[in-house]
Amino acid sequence: MNLSKAISPECVRHKLTATTKLGVIEELIHILDDAGKIGNPKLALRAVLEREKKMTTGMRDGIAIPHAKSDEVETLVAAVGLAPGGIEFEAMDKKPSNIFVLTLSPANRAGPHIQFLGDVNRILVHEEERARILAADSDESLHELFTTVRPEEEDDDDEDEDEDEFENGSEE
Repeated sequence: MNLSKAISPECVRHKLTATTKLGVIEELIHILDDAGKIGNPKLALRAVLEREKKMTTGMRDGIAIPHAKSDEVETLVAAVGLAPGGIEFEAMDKKPSNIFVLTLSPANRAGPHIQFLGDVNRILVHEEERARILAADSDESLHELFTTVRPEEEDDDDEDEDEDEFENGSEE
């Protein structure tokens, strides 16, 4: 999947203002709402918070990927934000999170959601990539770091098929 289809330039912030887990989620939902990406932001927020109650989306190595399925979106959407100082996010490694990728996908489709999470993970699993992302000095540079196709992605034989599925919003 080409992440630029889900992560719009206007949905990226290299410096979040939030200082709490709830604040980060609210700020990222607000970013998506301002960009016209979601229907009712209160219902979208509720979906993400309900998902967080089941299990934290604070991962390891400073990464948090709050996500949910919601009828408030027609296609998969995402917002990316950084908090270089770190924010307590109930991460699995008990360390503060500083890279946040919030995603919402339609309640009735699983394929694009799973593909997106996998693609984000393939970027963030590398310490060098995380360091470059945290060093982003503008929203534009952060967007570019997330959406630039990497060499290993070009070799993916199923790439075109996955993109068509994402764009058309259909699954086989």
